[in-house]
Amino acid sequence: MSGRRRPRAQKRRAGKPRTLRARLVVASVVLIAVVCAVIGTVTTLALRSHLYGQLNQELVQVAGRAKGFGGPLGGTGADKNGSAPDKNGAFPGTGSSPLGGKDPATDDKTLDLSDFVKRGPQPEGTLVASVKKGHITDAKYGKRSSTTSDLSGMIADPLSAAGRSSLETVSKDGKIHTVEISGLGTYRVQYVTGDRGSYYVAVPTKGPDSTINTLILVEVSVTVAGLGAAVIAGYVLVGVATRPLRRVAVTATRVSELPLHTGEVNLSERVPESETDPHTEVGQVGAALNRMLDHVHGALHARQQSEMRVRQFVADASHELRTPLASIRGYAELTRRGREQIGPDTRHALGRIESEAGRMTLLVEDLLLLARLDAGRPLQFEHTDLIPLVVDTVSDSRAAGMDHNWRLDLPDEPALVSADAARIQQVLVNLLGNARKHTPAGTTITARVQRRGPWMCVDVEDNGQGISPELLPHVFERFARGDSARSRATGSTGLGLAIVQAVATAHGGAVTVDSVPGRTVFTVHLPALAPAAPHPAPETNWQSHSQAQHSANTWVQQGT
Repeated sequence: MSGRRRPRAQKRRAGKPRTLRARLVVASVVLIAVVCAVIGTVTTLALRSHLYGQLNQELVQVAGRAKGFGGPLGGTGADKNGSAPDKNGAFPGTGSSPLGGKDPATDDKTLDLSDFVKRGPQPEGTLVASVKKGHITDAKYGKRSSTTSDLSGMIADPLSAAGRSSLETVSKDGKIHTVEISGLGTYRVQYVTGDRGSYYVAVPTKGPDSTINTLILVEVSVTVAGLGAAVIAGYVLVGVATRPLRRVAVTATRVSELPLHTGEVNLSERVPESETDPHTEVGQVGAALNRMLDHVHGALHARQQSEMRVRQFVADASHELRTPLASIRGYAELTRRGREQIGPDTRHALGRIESEAGRMTLLVEDLLLLARLDAGRPLQFEHTDLIPLVVDTVSDSRAAGMDHNWRLDLPDEPALVSADAARIQQVLVNLLGNARKHTPAGTTITARVQRRGPWMCVDVEDNGQGISPELLPHVFERFARGDSARSRATGSTGLGLAIVQAVATAHGGAVTVDSVPGRTVFTVHLPALAPAAPHPAPETNWQSHSQAQHSANTWVQQGT
């Protein structure tokens, strides 16, 4: 189940910002956007409520005039003495209309719609419609005009039939409603009934709506500009704040690139003291990294010192054991060849002593060589042609393993490398001997020399049973031997491939292995040299190499 969910999680993370800098900037911008949206929404709703409240007051004033009473501004419907207007809209004892004089629109029994919409303290577009028997009989709305001679600058236009139909949909419950009137826009409408009859009165919402739309446009523009500025400022400020964290990452990267697995460890990389302030989060990370590096450096130094002592002990012990082993072999051989007759049991024991002493000598020599390579002892580098070395080594291996088939695959040009010829020959001996010892009789072993890019490669390939998957990752470790190689009859020390790897590494190269049932290939990679200009070679050397090459080709033709 975990394997199935992982791709989905990766898809979900694909669209998210990955860096801390980007996440902080995005989070800040989103937070600012939410705050601005909340403030803008609350401000807009509050202003809308206020403007529509004022518009409702204007509608109430217009409705009061239509019913026949109302103050000069249509306020409370009472004069300064608290008296209500009479049925004609005049206040007792004054004989005046709500406008402070005779109002031609309201002083008659019948309301003059044209005069009503042209005069009075109402906004442009005020609409009034006369209702009789439940239907609109006449409807007018005020419209500003520059051609009229009226002092108010307004003219009265009749409402269209479609507008009347829209207006008739308003409920006659006396409450204020909002309706879309065809051809005019949105209106606040109220149905009123008075001594002069029943009317629809309406005022347009164009003014408040325009103010609200302008406010929204300003809010959006300011918010967008503010978010853009917040992105730029946040990116810069967060970048400055996380700069010490990037320096910590650079230090950790440099440490990860150090070769800590072998050799003398020099772990000197540290986070600068300026980035280890314990009062900041980034400083705490830097200080913790420095403490960890100190601990790792101490552990690696202790490990390196321990390894050096072990290597020195192995080198000293191997060196000191060479003389006693030589003495044991010499005395055993001297006793076996003495004049006195010895019995078969004694002869067998002396043979075993010589055999085991020889095997132990090989082990001591291998350990001494590895200790010297680990200590970095200088090699004798010189321009070396790998082809004669391969031919000679295959010749020796064929003599030791006549029951195997040997093949050579060599280029026409010299295979030049800068190498210690003796060590490279030992590498070839170990690889060919390893292939011979661990494959059955009749196995074909091929030695191949080929240039691949900047490398000169030597392949030792066999068609044997292959290396077990459990052993394959450990073949170059010291004393690593498969079950088939544990017999002492083969004389294996378990150090041959470890020596191959150590010598290849000392030459600036590497050794690799690829093994499947029926095919195993060990490849030694050495830095190649550019071929030198052709020049006459000494006759003896040319003949020697020609004879070796002819001999190798003869084996190939014979199929042995």
